[in-house]
Amino acid sequence: MGELQLAIPTLFGLEGICADELRRLGLPGVRAENGRVLCGAAPADIARVNLNLRTGERVLLVLGSFRADTFDALFEGVRALPWENFIPREGAFPVKGHALNSVLHAVPACQSIVKKAVAARLGTHYGLETLPENGALYQIQFSIMKDTATLMLDTSGAGLHKRGYRAVGVEAPLRETLAAAMVLLSRYRGRDPLCDPFCGSGTICIEAALIAANRAPGLNRSFSAQKWRWLDGRCWLEAADEAMDREYHGDYDIWGGDIDPRAVTIARSNAVKADVEGLVRFEKADAAQFSRSAPYGRVVTNPPYGERLMEKREAEALYRAFGAAARELPSGWRVSVLSSHTEFERTFGRTADKRRKLYNGMIKCDLFQYGR
Repeated sequence: MGELQLAIPTLFGLEGICADELRRLGLPGVRAENGRVLCGAAPADIARVNLNLRTGERVLLVLGSFRADTFDALFEGVRALPWENFIPREGAFPVKGHALNSVLHAVPACQSIVKKAVAARLGTHYGLETLPENGALYQIQFSIMKDTATLMLDTSGAGLHKRGYRAVGVEAPLRETLAAAMVLLSRYRGRDPLCDPFCGSGTICIEAALIAANRAPGLNRSFSAQKWRWLDGRCWLEAADEAMDREYHGDYDIWGGDIDPRAVTIARSNAVKADVEGLVRFEKADAAQFSRSAPYGRVVTNPPYGERLMEKREAEALYRAFGAAARELPSGWRVSVLSSHTEFERTFGRTADKRRKLYNGMIKCDLFQYGR
């Protein structure tokens, strides 16, 4: 099989960081678009990207794109694609997708047509009127944007943010892919101390530990494409070996604090599941009393946003107290705070040196960065 094309959906605002990751993995033709990154790939890269990517949401294999402004055009375009090269006789192929700014906007109707077209193509190829669909999963995804349909197979299964370490979370958890992006945007590389004074379930610190140790985030989980017959099973073992060979083994100063002892217990348990318990420390601590004497370091944190009015006031008081503590840090410290609060800079007591728009799920946030 020759060169393939991959599409990596991302949270809005993370496209550039994800594109950089793919370039570092040596993938050709990397280009970032709104909400996704595209690149070329060899079959073995499906394993490498799934295992190593920190900021992408999933890895989709693009089978083709075509204009689809009628249901007939959608059916014929889907049926013309070489599904039999990828989906075996017994493969299960459910369909999901979305449509935006297109004549075809009824997603259930599009789903049904895509399913019928794939079934017609595979049925003809395998000589069957009804396909068994009792084998491995080949999840089909379609995207119809401005009347252009793109058909893809999902190689990942569960989203890539599901690293396998967060069995238990706390309220309003931070998605792992966003936590990793915040750490990367802080330019943390493992040399300086890194602190999260609002650590919650420990996600930022755990992602920082994986980045410091250069450990692939997907090593402790499985992926849909591992069961695909056309993809050589050895490529997963080789990708895992390659990833483990690139790991660093050092001592890192990564600390998380939270005022809630239950959160600290959960964070410690998640660190054990992520196999980084020797690289991070979690303690019960009040962010308003946060201080450090080391001349350099990074604070990367996601304090409570305060979505409701009473909580909003509490959040503002918290930002004020934390802002006062942060101003006492030595001048070599850089502080990155993710917040959706529109008055964050005023209550924190300082205008950010840099602001970057990001989304935490559906919540529009800013990453406020202090210190150059």
